[in-house]
Amino acid sequence: MANMAQAIRMALHIGETHLGVKDIFGEDVGAPLGGVFTATQGLKTTWNSPLDERGIIGCAIGIAMTGDRCVAEIQFCDYIFNTIDLLKIAGNTHWVSHGNYNLPMVVMTPSGAGIRGSIYHSHSFDAWASRLTGWKIVMPSTPIDAFGLMLAAIEDPNPVLFLKPKALLRVKGDELLPGEPADERELKAMIDAPIGDRSKWKPRWPKLDENFRVPIGKAKITRSLNQASGGAKVMATLVSYGRTVLLCNRAADELRGEGVDVEVIDLRSIYPYDWQAVRESVMKTGRVMFVNEDTEVTNFGEHLAYRATNELFYHLVARPRVLAGQNVPGIGLHPNYEDNSVPQLSDIVRELREMLAEVP
Repeated sequence: MANMAQAIRMALHIGETHLGVKDIFGEDVGAPLGGVFTATQGLKTTWNSPLDERGIIGCAIGIAMTGDRCVAEIQFCDYIFNTIDLLKIAGNTHWVSHGNYNLPMVVMTPSGAGIRGSIYHSHSFDAWASRLTGWKIVMPSTPIDAFGLMLAAIEDPNPVLFLKPKALLRVKGDELLPGEPADERELKAMIDAPIGDRSKWKPRWPKLDENFRVPIGKAKITRSLNQASGGAKVMATLVSYGRTVLLCNRAADELRGEGVDVEVIDLRSIYPYDWQAVRESVMKTGRVMFVNEDTEVTNFGEHLAYRATNELFYHLVARPRVLAGQNVPGIGLHPNYEDNSVPQLSDIVRELREMLAEVP
């Protein structure tokens, strides 16, 4: 099974060979490194930019305004904050030009904690990104979704921000990409650069399904309610994206053994988001918790909780909850600091139990 970095790399290969991507660039994106997480190894259209995040975004805007498709990378989202004004310009270009200009650009950047990256490599950007009007924002939790969302992002005529969960880039999926070799050692030998001299190395790309897409704005249910047995008497909905989806899945599995039915929704897209999927689930369960690892103040989950309260109030049997990162300036290097700064499995299970015990 491919890991997420490999899946993104193979999607970018399809992008440059079949979808018109002419430039894939950023700090260390080109040879010899191919990205700090190797997500751009072996691609033909990659090149290395200077250490200049504003220059990277400005260049992407310029390329896109000519009509060419490009994928730019900010090496870590921790360093994207000084580009906010440029991201705003990219997002409003189509609107302020009365639809006369599209910007077919993708910006990808690793986001979140989980790699013991300390203060400068552990930030999240999803809450900030959700306020960038004119952008589509996606954050996958599995390699196959990363593959399909990247292809959909490349095809989109306007800006898409592709948030790569740092902690999941080396995690293998449970599903083969369409056309992926079943033997992961074969895949590694085909597309992973060797250690040492790479001057003569060339990848051998597998023939993947070039038409596979994950629609932007469409959620996925990763744990369903147990409808076969009529469902449990106690039910809840967990809504998440990125790294915390896998933790929500484990929490749902743990509580299912105790007779609690938990439906887990992976939004996959932060904007536009699949409110219909959330609404239908909450109307069945009456309880909902929104989980992510960005800081809890002005968190995107707060918007979703507000909307759940506002639109589904009479279907709720407990108040909607948000479980997010602590409102601290950063994440410390020591594991105790990180584990107590962003949601862990034990936190999700604890909050779920408290919500389930709440009496209307």
